[in-house]
Amino acid sequence: MHPFTALQSLLPQHALSRLLGVFAASRNRLLKRWIINTFRAAYAVDLADTEGEGADDFESFNHFFTRALSPGARPLPADPLALASPADGTVSQAGAIAGGQLLQAKGRRYAVADLLGDEEFAATFTGGAFLTVYLAPRDYHRVHAPCDARLRSTLAIPGRLFSVNAVTEQHVPRLFARNERLVLRLQTAFGDVALVLVGAMIVASIRVPWANGPISPYRRRSLRTPDNVRFARGQEVGAFLLGSTVIALFPPNAVRLSAGLAKGATVRMGEAIGVAAPPVDKQGAGR
Repeated sequence: MHPFTALQSLLPQHALSRLLGVFAASRNRLLKRWIINTFRAAYAVDLADTEGEGADDFESFNHFFTRALSPGARPLPADPLALASPADGTVSQAGAIAGGQLLQAKGRRYAVADLLGDEEFAATFTGGAFLTVYLAPRDYHRVHAPCDARLRSTLAIPGRLFSVNAVTEQHVPRLFARNERLVLRLQTAFGDVALVLVGAMIVASIRVPWANGPISPYRRRSLRTPDNVRFARGQEVGAFLLGSTVIALFPPNAVRLSAGLAKGATVRMGEAIGVAAPPVDKQGAGR
């Protein structure tokens, strides 16, 4: 095991994250100003396309970290069948789902069923496509629907809080299937899509915008069926407080991912990441 990941295994990940979360939520003007300015300098955070221009425009570090986009900052694709990137970040992996597994890093794969916590749901993605987007600390940290959808269910899965980066992806087996995560099952015109929000070290909180949604940290596995929660393409479905990664899974013959989604490519929320198959009518003909 890599020394960095070995150290993380020994740390009290949840306790440390909760402790630092207290400081991140503080509204003390001097403290939150110092934390925000230090963070901005360390990670070269650009606020050009988000609401707020400096530390004094935010109530807390958490408010700063989950800052909203300025109106019109991210126009959606003109093609109604185009899928919008769910987040800002870097493509970690993308491609076909083969043998019930996803590629984590070179030489490492993990089971879709382990990630989703549901073998039956996982089986529907055999032969489909997936996209893993890593959100760096400097990135905008809200997550959005890639297409129009109805939220069928949420599954909150407790787990570890390994940090997520190139080192841990390479050296921690089944990283995304071990960390705390929230699985959103989205009903779309071309089949059910999974959108997985993966937590990570430090604050590790995942926030959702609808009433009575799951609240992290997740103490136990919890399946919920929200009532009439719908998202338009590009609408917010959640936000990370120092979160890590979003994984989107699409059913077979449903989408064609863009050729440019290679490992290391930069994506921005709202930009086209592929095209969905047109809806099919009752006679099976494309509309």
